[in-house]
Amino acid sequence: MFRAVRLSTSGIRSLTQTRPCYSAPLASRCYSHAKVETDEEFDARWVTYFSKPDIDAWELKKGMNTLIGYDLVPEPKILDSALRACRRLNDLASAIRILEAVKDKSGPHKDIYPYLIQELQPTLIELGISTPEDLGMDIL
Repeated sequence: MFRAVRLSTSGIRSLTQTRPCYSAPLASRCYSHAKVETDEEFDARWVTYFSKPDIDAWELKKGMNTLIGYDLVPEPKILDSALRACRRLNDLASAIRILEAVKDKSGPHKDIYPYLIQELQPTLIELGISTPEDLGMDIL
């Protein structure tokens, strides 16, 4: 299977000799024909996904897992829609997990999570959802 290759001294020299280098202009190819999605279209797609009246718990968790997997922090309107889906399913645990995931996703940027909570506060009050900080889960 593995064969020993024996190079003569002239063979080694031919490998190390410099050859003229021709630089041709590189052709740029665009392999993707997909339309680039704008931020507004992205937000609308996820709001529509979470606003489905027949969404079930698996779809909610799958959607949040996919959304958190992106390299972004979701907009408040997407989170509002996801929290309302949690309320329709009577799934308080998932609502709190969403808030925890967003806090974790905010990472070292300490001003993002308070902004999101500020924007979501009317929804949280309307739906009766407590934040992880209200429940004392941030102390652990």
